[in-house]
Amino acid sequence: MAAILIVDDDPTIRLVLKRSLERQGYTVEMATNGLEGVEQAHLISPGLIICDWMMPDIDGLEVCRRIKSDPKFSTTFFILLTARTEVEDRVQGLDAGADEFLSKPIDPNELQARVRAGLRLHQLSHDLQQQTSKLQAELAEAAHYVKSLLPKPDFFPDYNIATDWRFLPSQELGGDSFNYHWLDEEHLAIYLLDVSGHGVGSALLSVSVMNQLRTQNLPDIDPRQPEAVLRALNHSFQMGSHNEMYFTLWYGVYQPTSRLLSFASAGHPPALLIDPTHTTSVELKTPNLPIGILPNPSFQMDQVRIPAASHLYLFSDGVYEVANREKELWGLDNLIALLNHDGAGSLDQVAQRAQAFRGQPNFEDDFSLLRVSFG
Repeated sequence: MAAILIVDDDPTIRLVLKRSLERQGYTVEMATNGLEGVEQAHLISPGLIICDWMMPDIDGLEVCRRIKSDPKFSTTFFILLTARTEVEDRVQGLDAGADEFLSKPIDPNELQARVRAGLRLHQLSHDLQQQTSKLQAELAEAAHYVKSLLPKPDFFPDYNIATDWRFLPSQELGGDSFNYHWLDEEHLAIYLLDVSGHGVGSALLSVSVMNQLRTQNLPDIDPRQPEAVLRALNHSFQMGSHNEMYFTLWYGVYQPTSRLLSFASAGHPPALLIDPTHTTSVELKTPNLPIGILPNPSFQMDQVRIPAASHLYLFSDGVYEVANREKELWGLDNLIALLNHDGAGSLDQVAQRAQAFRGQPNFEDDFSLLRVSFG
């Protein structure tokens, strides 16, 4: 059972409170002033603190502020002991972080009832905190697993093609995945998808889709035809059969001998093709619905010839839908401007720019940025 800490400069009140609570089976520690109370709290981590309002050195309000500002005591229940009865005084105490008040003179029955309620809330808060920590650990483990499935940055010397990426999973675990692999000796598949929602369900659906694409396990279709791939995925992953989840996808197939890239996007942000030698960029996108929303939509593809020494960027909306403290979005235009200006610069710089705009290192959605460089 969590200990109770009594902080009061009056020895008679300390003794009365201690004996009354110990008769109920509680473990009780005492402090004779505010500073000693704060020190004792750090030593024993009490589940509940009963603290007198009026004390020398620092009063009960300051003790409460110091305790409540420390994450270590996030579940500690704090009762202010006071003879004050005015509403303004109660408001001041609540603003300092007090959870409850106990009036002087102390009624033993009221004392016991408030302590029981306070410790019950402390235990519930502690249990919830433990479950939250466990869930966060499981989400982190799931994010690590998803990241382990992603391809390693690679270089294909026969065609002078290099790949690189940055993946920063959100705290809630999103549904981003991407990959690149050779369909045969002449066709390189490149794709990135983003499942709606967050959590383990989105991640599992993302992994399932990636497995089908990686193993080319889509029946009766040619994986070198992007629109056929989208059509087959839409047939297999209708949102009505997958907890109302859908996903966006950008899928491309590159043929090095002709330098031709065939591609199709399904509700996904455009890929960006940058030609540094001519300081030009092209957004690659087709007007298709996300995968799984309708049973039999039509899907279109497009083609583009890849200039030498150019770079292809694929990304999810979590890269640019980044909000700062004022709820302003960084936005797609700023991302494209940065990529255009940076050419084939550091992918870390893009992540750092987004984090700087957000004002913290963690993102609300998965940050997935993939670059393919064509020599």
